[in-house]
Amino acid sequence: MSPIHADFTIGQLAEQAGCTAEAVRFYEREGVLPAPTRRGGGRYRRYSTADVERVRFVRRARDLGFSLDEVRELLALAAGEPERSCDEVDAIARAHLAQVESKLAQLTALRDELSGVIADCRGGVGIGDCRIIGALSGHDAG
Repeated sequence: MSPIHADFTIGQLAEQAGCTAEAVRFYEREGVLPAPTRRGGGRYRRYSTADVERVRFVRRARDLGFSLDEVRELLALAAGEPERSCDEVDAIARAHLAQVESKLAQLTALRDELSGVIADCRGGVGIGDCRIIGALSGHDAG
């Protein structure tokens, strides 16, 4: 049996790809993994090595924060002409990086604000005088 036609159950696919069977079903529902062949009266899903590689690709892309729409685009581009320029892939990755950098800036601002609120805490005072509660309420309690 050639590797592309290896016959995996959903559990074996999940194990090979480093995910759960539920994740495989989710990827099928979302259209990032094609419907599997069925064996045994149509009851048992069967997958190929190509399916394992596809799930690994999806998982890695998701680990990097790509949305399912972006993953679909990347999969479509990956399945296209191998000689085609990778400019579209680069554009998707650059747009995603810009989103990540924006989120990092927001998280940095959040960290700085929270650090400031905590630094203003006098500790040991009553809740009515708590600077953290005051800051969360929109005024300084102290």
